[in-house]
Amino acid sequence: MTKTVLILSMLLTSLGTAAANLPDGDEIARRINARDEGLSVARDLTMRMTDRRGKSRTRETRGFRKYYGEDKRTVIFYLSPKNVKDTAFLTWDYADPERDDDQWLYLPAMRKVRRISASDRGDYFLGTDLTYEDIKLETRVSIRDYHRKTKGEDEVDGHPCYLLESTPVDAKTARELGYGKVEQCVDKEIWMTRRARFWDTKGKPLKTAYFRDIRKVQGIWTQHRIEVENHKTGHKTLFLFSHVDYQTLVSDKWFTRDALRRGL
Repeated sequence: MTKTVLILSMLLTSLGTAAANLPDGDEIARRINARDEGLSVARDLTMRMTDRRGKSRTRETRGFRKYYGEDKRTVIFYLSPKNVKDTAFLTWDYADPERDDDQWLYLPAMRKVRRISASDRGDYFLGTDLTYEDIKLETRVSIRDYHRKTKGEDEVDGHPCYLLESTPVDAKTARELGYGKVEQCVDKEIWMTRRARFWDTKGKPLKTAYFRDIRKVQGIWTQHRIEVENHKTGHKTLFLFSHVDYQTLVSDKWFTRDALRRGL
């Protein structure tokens, strides 16, 4: 064996050993979803959307989330500006993989609560660059929609991460989600995504999201800033979270269709 071949052999062996020591994709997904998120949370969310010409729109909202065992319910109420005030979004996220999640949108101009079907979950959420499904999942990942593998390691804003690659389980799911592939950079210490890259169903780059200003609130790691850029449209969305409260128990009354009509 020549010296060059020997060096290459040793390098490949070393890389193989390093890869074998990384957690597999399913383990990373389980760690992400096992994070403590508290029983419930109340928070304010500002959404700032900017088009490719630099024109911006800002939306102020108030949101609540609560766990019911393994199931989760989330609601968002729009507070301003006037043209979107009283718009509201409600989702019931079920742990049972055989049961479709329930999602509803209330549009005050129509005075009607509209159900969002599973085929609509890949639509963009009210002018932002995240989809209804992205909003529903928050910091978690969908176990049933993707196959996963660990690609290696990376670093985001100085934080060592695992690279997690996820591909939809079938073509139908890919069409529903609007994604052909997702790559997440997952913090090794706190198991939160710090960067996510998305490709469309044709394999072309779609958008990139950064999750920043992650710090503890009442003992729970919490993201306070999400920056999303759509590479096809040049559109950007900035999400800013504030007044985050895990300690005050959120009432069940917020998680009903009637609550969407009543508003805050």
